[in-house]
Amino acid sequence: MSLIALIIVILYLALIGSLILGFDKVNEFTLKDVTPENRFSILIPFRNEAENLPALLQAISTLNYPKTYFEIIFIDDDSEDNSVALINAFQKKSKLNISLIKNIRSSNSPKKDAITLAISQAKHPWIITTDADCVLPTYWLDSFDCFIQERQPDFIVAPVTLSHYNTFFKRFQLLEILSLQGATIGGFGINKPFLSNGANLGFKTDFFNTVNGYQGNNTIASGDDIFLLEKAINHPQTQVKYLKCDKAVVTTIPENSIKSLFAQRVRWAAKTSNYRNIFGKLSGLIIFTMNAALLCYLLFAISGVVSYKVLIYVFIIKFCIDFLLIFKSARFFNQEHTLFSYIFGCFLYPFFSVFVAFTSVFKGYKWKGRAYRK
Repeated sequence: MSLIALIIVILYLALIGSLILGFDKVNEFTLKDVTPENRFSILIPFRNEAENLPALLQAISTLNYPKTYFEIIFIDDDSEDNSVALINAFQKKSKLNISLIKNIRSSNSPKKDAITLAISQAKHPWIITTDADCVLPTYWLDSFDCFIQERQPDFIVAPVTLSHYNTFFKRFQLLEILSLQGATIGGFGINKPFLSNGANLGFKTDFFNTVNGYQGNNTIASGDDIFLLEKAINHPQTQVKYLKCDKAVVTTIPENSIKSLFAQRVRWAAKTSNYRNIFGKLSGLIIFTMNAALLCYLLFAISGVVSYKVLIYVFIIKFCIDFLLIFKSARFFNQEHTLFSYIFGCFLYPFFSVFVAFTSVFKGYKWKGRAYRK
C-alpha cells in the first residue's frame, strides 16, 4: 500500500509542481496606451438570464473601447423569462452596435449552435465569447487589442474568476476556480495548454472557419471552449496565447445551491472522456487518482488495513502543493483574502471531486432546464 501511495504522490507532485513553475513563466501583460486597431464581434449566448443580465448590460455600457470598433451579438436560446425584453430595452437606449438573434438548433449542443450562428453573421475579424452571467472590466477590449498588436496571436485564452463569494459555499467554488485558472496558466507556461474558459475567449473568425468550427464534437453538449482550444493547438498556423492581464479579468457568479453546483460540475466533467489532448487526459487522471486515493486510504485506515500515518502524509503533501498553486492564482486575481477557507475546503474537495467524476460517467445532467446525456 505504501508503494502505491508513493507512486501516486510522486506523479501528483510532478504534475502540480510543473504547473506551479509554468504559472510564473507566463509573464503578466501590462496594458499600454496604444491606438486601437482591432475590431471585435462579442458573442453572448443566453437562456433565462434575466436575473444576471442587468449587471452585464451595465458593464457593456462602460466599456472604454471605441464604439465603432466592436459589435455585440446576443443569441437567445429559447428563454422563457424576460431576458429578451431586457436586451431590447437596452438596445433601444444604447448607442452601441447591438444585435439580438434567435438560436437555431442543429446539434446536441445549444451553445455551440448559438456561437456558430452568430459567427456566420459577425462583421469583424475577431470573435470574443463571454456568458450572460458575467461582468466585463472597463478595459477588457483594450487589453485584447493591445495584446494582439504586441503578440500577434490567433487564439487567446483570458482570465475568469468569481465574484460575490460571501459564504463558505461560494468561497469553496472560488477556490476550485482559482485552482483551474492556476492550472490553465501553468499549462501555457510549460507549453502544454489544456484548459480554457468560454466566458473569456478570443479567436480569429478565419481560424474558426478554417477548422470547421465545432465539427467533430458538436454531439457533445458542453466543451465549446476546450474543444476549440484543442483544434487551435493542433492547427500548425495558429498561435495560441494566454492573456495574463488584470485588466482583462472577467468575473462571473457562483452557484447558489449544491444541486446547481453539482449539475454544473458534472456538465464540465462529462466531456473529459472526449478530450484528445494527451496531457489534459493524463492530468485529469492523475488528479482524480490522487483524490480517490485519499478516500481509499481513509477507508483502509478506519478498517485497520493501513496506518493512519500513510493517510496523513499523503494528505499533507497534497495540501501543501495544492496551496502553492492556488496561492499564486489568488495573488494574480487579488483574492488572497479568501485563502482561509482553503483549510476546511481541502478536506471536502476529495469527496466532492470523486462524486462528480463518478456521476459524470454513469448519469446525465440537467442544465438550464434541459436534460442531457453523455
